[in-house]
Amino acid sequence: MKKLIFEKFIFDVVKTFIIICLSVSLIVWVVQAVKFLDFVTEDGHSFKVYFSYTLLNLPKIIHRIFPFVFFISLFYQIIQYEAKNELLVLWSNGITKINFINTVIVYSFIITLAQQLLGLFISPLSQDKARDFIRKSNVDFFPSLIKEGKFIDTVSDLTIFIDKQDDLGNYKNIFLKDSSEGIGNEINDKSQIIFAKSGKLINENNKRYFKLFDGRIINNNGGEITDFTFERIDFNLAKYVSKSTLFPKLQEVNTKELLRCMSHIHNKIKKVFLSEILVCNKARMSEIIQEFLKRSYKPFYLPLLGLIISLLIMKSKENKNYNSYKTYIFLFSFLIIIISEFSLRFSGEHLFGFLFFTLFPILFFLTPYLFLITKFKNKI
Repeated sequence: MKKLIFEKFIFDVVKTFIIICLSVSLIVWVVQAVKFLDFVTEDGHSFKVYFSYTLLNLPKIIHRIFPFVFFISLFYQIIQYEAKNELLVLWSNGITKINFINTVIVYSFIITLAQQLLGLFISPLSQDKARDFIRKSNVDFFPSLIKEGKFIDTVSDLTIFIDKQDDLGNYKNIFLKDSSEGIGNEINDKSQIIFAKSGKLINENNKRYFKLFDGRIINNNGGEITDFTFERIDFNLAKYVSKSTLFPKLQEVNTKELLRCMSHIHNKIKKVFLSEILVCNKARMSEIIQEFLKRSYKPFYLPLLGLIISLLIMKSKENKNYNSYKTYIFLFSFLIIIISEFSLRFSGEHLFGFLFFTLFPILFFLTPYLFLITKFKNKI
């Protein structure tokens, strides 16, 4: 009987958790999806890249909202059980309050493992896959970039100007500046400027290029100017990519790479370690430690959160101070979430920040739990 009652409680909590998680994730995802429209309107990526990128950011969203959803779902469910006198059913069937608290703690550790799985493996992998769509989209975005009468420099190392475009997709009065051979705007830069009276954007076998007619090419090679005219040339666009960030952000780097970097710095190797996806040096140690702790250790704040919320059962709704007690538990639980976020920012900067972040959930978990064990030891 006890087992069935506990199974019902956990089922209700998990159901509420999933509903809230999906609802909040969807809201956040829609907001971010609107924000990411810049990939199409400004950076010129295709809608396929846009939808793939936004969908692959969903695990990151779920990982971020996990503590909040855990807090709300557990708090709400215990309140509902008390309001419907279902907690009385538990106590009348011989279930002690410490049994109930232990069940909540076990559930909290299961959710902790789920968040660690998301943070350590799934979220970085999905975000890297999302970034990969941006890296490989170099042949997708040119048609959406080109606008009549505007200079377009969204593409790295290439400036485009189109005077007019007809209904057949032909361009009139084309200006192209290729600075891919240069190093900025210095006098010694290498660059190429192309003027053409007409042209057309061609896409064949995943190769995109401008077919230009009746124009002139001006080459600047370290200040030495040469120019010539042409009747027709094909200007290859394959090497150009969007200015969207292609190098992965730290949150997109896989956990194995973070561990390699920390080991590299810990062993005091002076040479800068540059992998395919991470620049690793002492200057980045703080943010790398912070990122690793966010993925691996921050979820351990959830058992502390579960313990504090389970203290709701210590007073019944018949108690005149019950509403105030609920408010205190709610505010203190919310404070724990704030502390976990705030202290994480200092965890990689100095030893005190690291110790506070790592010891806080342990000490504040053991203190009330040992007190409860002592209080209820005769009822276990």
